[in-house]
Amino acid sequence: MQHTNYLPAVLWVLLSTWLWTLIFAAAKFADGSVGAFQITFLRYVGALATVLLLAHWRGGLLAHRSCQPAAHFLRALCGSSAAVAITWASAHMPIADATAFGMLYGVIAVLLGVVFLKERLNHRLRWAIALSLAGTVIVIVGKGAFREALPAAPAFAAAASACLLAVEGLLIRILGQSEKALSVMLYVCFFGLFLMAAPAYANWQSLNVEAVFTCILLGPVSIGAQYATIRGYRSAPLSVVGPVDYTWIVFAALLGFVAFGERSETTTLVGGALIVLGGVLLVRTSSPPQ
Repeated sequence: MQHTNYLPAVLWVLLSTWLWTLIFAAAKFADGSVGAFQITFLRYVGALATVLLLAHWRGGLLAHRSCQPAAHFLRALCGSSAAVAITWASAHMPIADATAFGMLYGVIAVLLGVVFLKERLNHRLRWAIALSLAGTVIVIVGKGAFREALPAAPAFAAAASACLLAVEGLLIRILGQSEKALSVMLYVCFFGLFLMAAPAYANWQSLNVEAVFTCILLGPVSIGAQYATIRGYRSAPLSVVGPVDYTWIVFAALLGFVAFGERSETTTLVGGALIVLGGVLLVRTSSPPQ
């Protein structure tokens, strides 16, 4: 039994979760004036420009050539498809219900780590995962999830998004251990831009220059978030970093309070405390031999 300090990995994933919380709130800040597909497409434009510039400084494109482009494409396909699925589901069912399905990602990611990466769960790790999951359930139920009959198609789409995000997490873990972080980001930005072009064009709205420039600036921010994600997933098993993503609910509540004056219910505070407690247990845990 090895005693491993997972604090750096947890901090990297916390940073990535906070940055993605800001990025995913862009549509709310825009107040409906910019479509989700437009924001995602323009974000990929800014992100690809950023990584191309970084690659030029770090040896050129050939220095970041990958021997497994199919895995990169699959990761981009899973990530973009999950974004589309959860966006569509949220528009056709209560957001609390869609979020509840989406947060199944953490559980599925842990299972994928156990099955495909042969990760093992010790006693403390099981408690940490259980506390984080319990806190998430309390927050979501407190926000009104599952209080009415669910339409089948949106529910399926939301559940599918969780599965796709978990597969993407597995691929990030695998690619992050075998390739440079910049190489991983370069491929996902290229494939993501390609995959988002058609839906963005189909749903395009007229934008002013300021809105376009702001959306493109989300690209460099997303590169920082991707880098933090890769560093975190590279440094710890999925069973550790997967549940850390539940802090998205805590960060979303804080952002809602600071930026939009949204008040948190008691259930949100209690659930958030459990998520934080679970994260504390994840910081230092025993790592069984693989």
